[in-house]
Amino acid sequence: MKTQRAGYGLFAALVALTLLISGAIVTTFTTLTALGSDDRRQAASEAGAGARSGNTTARAVGTGGWAGSWSAAPGRAGVAPAGGHSVRNVVHTSIGGSEARITLSNLYGTEPLRIGGASIAVAAGGAAAVPGSLRRVLFDGRPYATVPAGGHVVGDPVPLTVPADGHLLVSVFVPPPGGGTVTLHARARQTSYLAIGDRTRDAGASAYTRRTSSWHHLTAVDVRAPAARGTVVALGDSLTDGAGSTPDADRRWPDHLADRLRSGRWGYGVVNQGISGNRLLRDGVGPSGLSRLDRDVAGRPGARVVVIALGVNDLLRSAGTADPAEVTAEVTAGLRSLAERARARGLRVVGATLMPFRGHPRYSPALDAARGQINTAIRAGTVFDAVVDFDRALRDPYAPERLHPAYDSGDHLHPNDAGYERMARSVDLSALTGEGAPARL
Repeated sequence: MKTQRAGYGLFAALVALTLLISGAIVTTFTTLTALGSDDRRQAASEAGAGARSGNTTARAVGTGGWAGSWSAAPGRAGVAPAGGHSVRNVVHTSIGGSEARITLSNLYGTEPLRIGGASIAVAAGGAAAVPGSLRRVLFDGRPYATVPAGGHVVGDPVPLTVPADGHLLVSVFVPPPGGGTVTLHARARQTSYLAIGDRTRDAGASAYTRRTSSWHHLTAVDVRAPAARGTVVALGDSLTDGAGSTPDADRRWPDHLADRLRSGRWGYGVVNQGISGNRLLRDGVGPSGLSRLDRDVAGRPGARVVVIALGVNDLLRSAGTADPAEVTAEVTAGLRSLAERARARGLRVVGATLMPFRGHPRYSPALDAARGQINTAIRAGTVFDAVVDFDRALRDPYAPERLHPAYDSGDHLHPNDAGYERMARSVDLSALTGEGAPARL
């Protein structure tokens, strides 16, 4: 009898397995029938990869393995060109992957933003794409989208071999009449390009005859990288945005940090959420750092660590108008509040000391004393989980209220290329992530 029951059990299991496979085939056929030919090929490719990995459901819903490779916080509104035009944003990746997806923002738009087409490609130089790398971006399976005023849209995942430490071209076509308000990240330190008409499918650069120093619409590029362990988010002002560094050279301190993490095989992407002129406590150039936590940090895919480098603009903007002691207390309390809220969202919080700025027009001994008191609180370990001491790394040892001349871009506030590299090298990677050094692969 035991043998007979075992035979019945085996037969029942085989029947159940057959029904399961048949149902999956019917479901896949139904899904592919509803798609266009290009989308059928992409969906079939994803389904096949999912079956090979044994994780079809995870791939179908687009979860797991995503990390931020590049981002730029939307900082202000601009005026879009009139008529139909394409913008080709050039962005620098931190971590590579096998798929990519983009986020387009209409945060500062006063009316819905119509997207008539979009594409992504590996950059060959300037506005030209590496041959064969250009991919159309779809939005819920459609080649167009409408982004409501104040909103954003995330494109469908696109199969693309994204290089680490490389450049991508993300092109967006805004159909006529165009014009109106456009969401920008100004002072990008990167040249992007504009063309008349829909040139999103052009691999060549000839149509992109105008240049821009701002990123338009685009706020993020995420990649699927199964080996990625997470994303490090740099939240800051112009010192994080890279003011004073060489344009088109990717020499901001988060760029250098990404190089270190990549060479050490840590498996983290790094995204830059710096806005030049940004303050911790109050809105101004972009919303305050306190209000940007959910949008610009916790909302980044795979976010595990945030490095907070804010507060110097609060000091500079208070020059001659507020009691430095009050500003000291407000900034310290603001940093502590931001750190507590970040921890509540499951993030490791690393804080940077404020660098010196003697020689800047708004410098005063009272403000420098306030900076010193804020730094004392940061170094005491009562604000953040770990500390990056940018102040000690870049100050002149003979005049600690100044930047070292070798690291000063010339305005006595922003570092030069060497200074930004020094900032990144001052980061203890194991303290940054809260882990021991990874084994070399």
